[in-house]
Amino acid sequence: GIGRLFESISYPIEQPIGPYLSRDIAVADELAPSLGAGTRRFRGTIPAGGALTTSTALAPTRRGRFAPTELVWRVEGPLGLAARQGRRSVPASLRVHPRFRSREEAELKIDQARILEVGMRSATGRGGGTDFDQLREYTVDDESRRIDWAATARAGRPIVRTFRAERNQNVVVLFDNGRVMAGRVAGVPRAEFAMDAALLVTTVATRLGDRCGLLTFDRTVRGVVAPGHGRDQVGRVTDALYELEPVLAESDYRGAFNETLVRFRKRSLIVLLTDLVEQAVGESLLPALPVLTRSHLVLVGAIQDPQVRAWADGPVRDAEDAYRQAAAARTLRARARAAARLRAAGATVVDVPPDRLASELGDA
Repeated sequence: GIGRLFESISYPIEQPIGPYLSRDIAVADELAPSLGAGTRRFRGTIPAGGALTTSTALAPTRRGRFAPTELVWRVEGPLGLAARQGRRSVPASLRVHPRFRSREEAELKIDQARILEVGMRSATGRGGGTDFDQLREYTVDDESRRIDWAATARAGRPIVRTFRAERNQNVVVLFDNGRVMAGRVAGVPRAEFAMDAALLVTTVATRLGDRCGLLTFDRTVRGVVAPGHGRDQVGRVTDALYELEPVLAESDYRGAFNETLVRFRKRSLIVLLTDLVEQAVGESLLPALPVLTRSHLVLVGAIQDPQVRAWADGPVRDAEDAYRQAAAARTLRARARAAARLRAAGATVVDVPPDRLASELGDA
């Protein structure tokens, strides 16, 4: 499932029958079952002229937007022989975002990258990378190929160029929301694990000074988030993802890739989150891939089912095991062929179990 995301919702309830007497009241809400409310029935006493506020904890098991609109209340008479019931409008909007399982992994990768950069600067006395940083006087630790001869002639002493790690690069996540992402791994749709990977890539890229954007698509382009590196960029990407549900139709890769070229003109690292279904790769993805590889670097991230791997490598005790093993081996060979064809077309492919996808994309 989405995981346990504990939040709460509160209901202010005013006296429904007259302001002069306290009333015992029972209240029921209309929250969706997938919100996992701790309780959906409340009892309490509203003091004379006062109000009662009740709340319940939520543990959602499904992403999306939920809009509860009213409560049902019931007040019994003083002798308990009669009761009055009514409805009270309490319009609200609840948004359940995808769970960011790899948040700690993202922070670790950011810290490692910063330590590595500081270490390189300390060890070499100059910044690494290819972006020009500054001119400074030559020291014995500098490489002669770094000498700027024009600046040396003007200054009358050796001057070298220094460089810093590249910044403000573009990273664009293409999120496939089509049929192949509806398949379940460990009981969870592949799209859920892909969302976690998209959030990690966005977090790491933006925190390290790069710009990250998003394009979601299936039969058509569903949403676009322009590249940015502000603190709120992860929030924008989350807002673009949380209402998505995989569409049970073939994705239009060519249309999505053409839209990518229009929206993201600067050379970018394209992270395509999809699955390696051999037929879909051969018939739709591969023919469209050159649209991207001519102008961008392409990284394909896919989620391999560890259960299939376990079946392929497991012992054979009976005929059922033998058939299952043969089918699993055939599936893995088909994925390997699809990955090999994508690599031959110029893409880098990461095909790993779900618990490793976000981490390995962050390292790529």
